Amino acid sequence: MASLEIEDDANAAAAKTPKPPISHQDNDDDESPIEEVRLTVSNHDDPHSPYGPSACGGGAAYAISIIDIIVAFYRRKISFLASWILVITTQVLGYGWAGIMRKFVVDPAHMWWPISLVQVSLFRALHEKDSNRMSRGKFFLIALICSFSWYSFPGYLFPTLSTISWVCWVFPKSVTAQQIGSGMKGLGLGAFAIDWSVIASYLGSPLITPFFAIVNIIVGYIAMIYVIMPIAYWGFNTYDAKKFPIVSSHLFNHQGELYNVSAIVNNKFEIDLPTYQKQGHLYLSSFFAITYGIGFAAIVSTLMHVALFNGNRIALTFTLPISIITATTNQSPGLNIITEYLMGVILPGRPIANVCFKTYGYISMSQAVSFLADFKLGHYMKIPPRSMFLVQDNLLPPNSPWTCPGDRVFYDASVIWGLVGPKRIFGSLGNYSVLNWFFLGGATGPVIVWLLHKAFPKQKWIALINLPVLLGATAIMPPATTVNFNCWIVIGIIFNYFIFKYHKKWWQRYNYILSAALDAGLAFMGVLLYFTLTMEDISVSWWGSEGENCPLASCPTAKGIVVDGCPVY
Repeated sequence: MASLEIEDDANAAAAKTPKPPISHQDNDDDESPIEEVRLTVSNHDDPHSPYGPSACGGGAAYAISIIDIIVAFYRRKISFLASWILVITTQVLGYGWAGIMRKFVVDPAHMWWPISLVQVSLFRALHEKDSNRMSRGKFFLIALICSFSWYSFPGYLFPTLSTISWVCWVFPKSVTAQQIGSGMKGLGLGAFAIDWSVIASYLGSPLITPFFAIVNIIVGYIAMIYVIMPIAYWGFNTYDAKKFPIVSSHLFNHQGELYNVSAIVNNKFEIDLPTYQKQGHLYLSSFFAITYGIGFAAIVSTLMHVALFNGNRIALTFTLPISIITATTNQSPGLNIITEYLMGVILPGRPIANVCFKTYGYISMSQAVSFLADFKLGHYMKIPPRSMFLVQDNLLPPNSPWTCPGDRVFYDASVIWGLVGPKRIFGSLGNYSVLNWFFLGGATGPVIVWLLHKAFPKQKWIALINLPVLLGATAIMPPATTVNFNCWIVIGIIFNYFIFKYHKKWWQRYNYILSAALDAGLAFMGVLLYFTLTMEDISVSWWGSEGENCPLASCPTAKGIVVDGCPVY
């Protein structure tokens, strides 16, 4: 495997990124939080969840989504043995990759893994001996209690607080206004939430993401939602955009109706071509189609960015470049699109083969990145790598009541890439072949930034332009929505710009502790609400429990398209 050579000037900006002071303790110290670290490493959730980095063997297995869509969406059966082998083999691939990549993305000081610093700060706070009136331990406890108490409102009593789309309230009969103002099904202009689970659900905690990464995400988000989408939808009606909801991950026919996927699947779990040709092409909302194009660009830009800014030679895998991006920006571009595309070309018409290949290709990278985050936590806490490996959980708890909210998107992707295949959607037989040009854009973008950086070395801000983050952020939409981005951006600016700039001592002392407390309070109350109220079917019904109240946001605006509950133009 080729070695990675790090260029000093490419990481000068990262070295200036604010980090809290970290002091090491000897493992022999009775006050050392070594055992607590080992315990939490064996029990965290998903690497991209707001609750912290994942143990490679912990959290939900990505392969579970394959079993979900086979049973719940395709209405077929899968044996226990096949399910077990699928889940176990996809889970263990990350261990080997993590061991290989550790010296590149854990040992170097500039690979600082922002997400690991939250736990480091928390462990230090819980074990520090501080006589100050407001120690970090006290602050954590107060913030945790506040977070725990508050989540009972958006989580149960007042769900509307999770998406406050006031534009819809002002214009209750306007389709266009609700398309613009809906935070869940529209462009989210003015939409916000007072719910930490919404703020940190897809992009992670905004308190721990470096400000330069936040700026990149802001630029990408504004360009996508408030420049590209209005032009594509109202300006050019791109891909018959007005026949479909402005923001949707569903699949449609040419009349704007939901596509009957079950009708084109034969008994061999392959595409029934005569039925498909009779039913017609599969259509996407312009939003969904464009996010796929941005995803194409994000994947290629990740390789180009790391090759240009982080070394002359990189390993021929995606794991190392994506690990470097995650270690320095707290954002992780997904590999799933490129794996779907490749298998769709190799074996078109076979949805389960596609999602299996996607899972093996994607999860090995994702699990490796998760385990590398744990390695970095152990590095900060002076715990040997072997010890961090041994405390990883092997299996999920049996009969877990939790489900994956992304199964719908996972299923739609299996239809797009596996059943119908990229040739009939993004190739010569499809409607979206133009999106392949995004690959070229993703390749040339980092080259332009790198050339500008070399031409104007004194302009340090040029090196902070990170196209994998800029493009990759909006590529997670859907399932992420505009209200998630709106709140995340505002909170990120407040804490990592204004508070860091004007109250730096407070930021250094309490910022990461606050992030941990908000996560913990939300998690505890979420579990409590589920087992005491949700499982008992105890609910409240009033106007504050009806969601965002934007029923017209998903209506089409093309002439003659009939959808229940929507006006016909």
